[in-house]
Amino acid sequence: MALQMKPACERCEAVLAVDDPAYICSYECTFCGDCAQDMSHVCPNCGGELVVRPRRRPATVVV
Repeated sequence: MALQMKPACERCEAVLAVDDPAYICSYECTFCGDCAQDMSHVCPNCGGELVVRPRRRPATVVV
């Protein structure tokens, strides 16, 4: 099962590319760094810890 890479912060709706820094809880709620910091790294939905989301490398274009 792959991690769902949500495209936007759930609080401020900032766009998050798959390689952008973001924070997630164990339910994959996703927040930008500023919002995570404002919320003391606690998910407002489940009360769980917000941790750094792993980054994926952007797709490589083969020519």
